[in-house]
Amino acid sequence: MRLKRVVLIGGSGFVGGWLARQLAERGIRVTVPTRDRRHCKWPTPRPEADFVEVDSNDPQALSTLLAGADAVVNLVGILHDRDPGMPYGAGFAAAHVELPKRIVTAMRANGVRRLVHISALCAATDAPSAYLRSKAAGENALLATNGDVDLTIFRPSVIFGPNDAFLNLFAGLLRIFPVMPLGGAEARFQPVFVGDVAGAICDSLVNAATIGGVYELGGPKVYTLRELVAFTAMQIGRRRLIIALPTWLASLQAQLLGLLPNPPMTPDNLRSMQVANVTDGRHDYPGWQPAALEDVVPGYLLRH
Repeated sequence: MRLKRVVLIGGSGFVGGWLARQLAERGIRVTVPTRDRRHCKWPTPRPEADFVEVDSNDPQALSTLLAGADAVVNLVGILHDRDPGMPYGAGFAAAHVELPKRIVTAMRANGVRRLVHISALCAATDAPSAYLRSKAAGENALLATNGDVDLTIFRPSVIFGPNDAFLNLFAGLLRIFPVMPLGGAEARFQPVFVGDVAGAICDSLVNAATIGGVYELGGPKVYTLRELVAFTAMQIGRRRLIIALPTWLASLQAQLLGLLPNPPMTPDNLRSMQVANVTDGRHDYPGWQPAALEDVVPGYLLRH
């Protein structure tokens, strides 16, 4: 499957930067739509990507953007939505359900068939959190397109790597506070390296055998949240007391933190952690050999 140009919806974020670099190494040109290029989260400007300032929520603008593309990758995902609607709020609906539908409509209009969609591990219509329910609804909307697109879905666990918003978040808090009160301390995760996620997406785009597949992406080891925070503290050279909060206090903590402009935790995030964020071992990507957390993190979580 020969590709010349790929459009990365939501590509100005953490994963998009890694994916753009890997695609460029294969000689594939990347187009990244963004409302404001100044908000790009890539650490440095990348010559391999064409940034187009456009609102992907505008159907006509989206259709124009996809003209001449060979494939589309949808990386859009939000973790917070202040709308308490059920089964999920308007923010989750717009980002995780309605946008994928508009992408397919724009692809049809331009004769573009290849779509790789990034969902979330444990996405399910009966999941405890609105985030996971909305991700499942987005998957179902795409699966209902009746073969109008050549679809591959990835469900990654929490993604780590340089400039991530996961371990770096804890590192920042651990540098400030001598005690870490932790809600959901026993929640289980299977962190996966961003370079491996980008590699799987890049490979699948040109691998026709992955069309129709739904793949779970996790690292080689499962950790509790407490273990991940303790590991982070060790990496940055801080001795910290980690206190596992009881359920009621964890809920109160999440409610209070959820009031912040860019909350590190919300009640919906806490509900997501009620489900073990680990793969089932039956939906691994072909040839999947992910890097270990311990081999990658020391290279970017510096002691200072």
